[in-house]
Amino acid sequence: MNFELNDEQQLIVDTVRAFVENELYPHEEEVERTGIVPKELGQQIAQKCKDIGFYAPNLPTEVGGGGLSQLDFTLLERELGRASMALTVYFGRPSGILEACTGEQRERYLLPAVSGEKIDALAMSEPDAGSDVRGMKCSAVADGDDWIVNGTKHFISHADIADFIIVFVATGEEETPKGPKKKISCFLVDRGTPGFEIRPGYNSVSHRGYHNCILNFDNCRLPKEQMLGEPHQGFALANEWLYATRLTVAAMAVGRARRAMDLVLPFSVERKQFGQAISKFQGVSFKLADMITEIDAADWLTLSAAWRLDRNLPANREIASAKLYATEMLARVTDEALQIFGGMGLMSDLPLERFWRDARVERIWEGTSEIQRHIISRELLRPLET
Repeated sequence: MNFELNDEQQLIVDTVRAFVENELYPHEEEVERTGIVPKELGQQIAQKCKDIGFYAPNLPTEVGGGGLSQLDFTLLERELGRASMALTVYFGRPSGILEACTGEQRERYLLPAVSGEKIDALAMSEPDAGSDVRGMKCSAVADGDDWIVNGTKHFISHADIADFIIVFVATGEEETPKGPKKKISCFLVDRGTPGFEIRPGYNSVSHRGYHNCILNFDNCRLPKEQMLGEPHQGFALANEWLYATRLTVAAMAVGRARRAMDLVLPFSVERKQFGQAISKFQGVSFKLADMITEIDAADWLTLSAAWRLDRNLPANREIASAKLYATEMLARVTDEALQIFGGMGLMSDLPLERFWRDARVERIWEGTSEIQRHIISRELLRPLET
């Protein structure tokens, strides 16, 4: 692995960093105060993203996307991680799973998502099915050429601004040596479909302005053409297209930690106590040493996993390690940064208390830390088991 960024990668980093600092940072305080992103502002961000040629950078050039490699896209996500997630959601990155669209689905969902005409959201979690995806109760039954969906999804990120939702539901059950197992299918569901309701979700301590929603299905009729992939193959589809989203969480955690470091390092030199800069005290300087070491370690874990994906090498364990370590690192770094700032670190005059709060959810969504440890240990032990 070459640790030096090539010219194109450096351009990606510089362009996205400048976009984040110039177009997103100025709006963070208002979003934090009001808990909303005005519709016009979201549209402006999306348009400016298109203007610099970075909309849908993760999708292939054949469908109008940017065609970035996984490593290049991870560098991009790292820079976006510096800013409020409520604002970065408008920096268009459609779900990669839309590449599975076929026939009319491409014209109706994939291409409009790439062009920015439509925004998608992904729905999997339920009140009784979080980490246990196969425990979902939201279900669909066949009725001729249609499917009838009933049930509830919750914690569905940015569904309030989405034009359509990629929804995973149970469509049957099969017997296995370990007992009954749900068969899962995936559907593309348009906002406004009869029997489908998008409701406001819960007030979260993390990522103000980036809303979670509740989806209700009440005898919602969907034609078979709106099934993404084959019947009962939704779990395989999710494993193929979605597991790398953990890498995005890791990359954004690294970006936010680096922004925290950018704030605390000069402060430690400027802040005087007992007649000298607090950076001169071992209690502070050792914290700084530990923080940057952990940030760098998380960064390289994340980029290394992306590098493996680009080379079609096994990367499930490496992605899990990156997600686990980067999100837990972010919690430690933001906490230590706040400690160095002292009482002011807890005040909303600085963004540190926001980073600290926002860090908490990263260890939960896209697979909890416990799930990541399960993946890692399973990958280690499976070859040794008979």
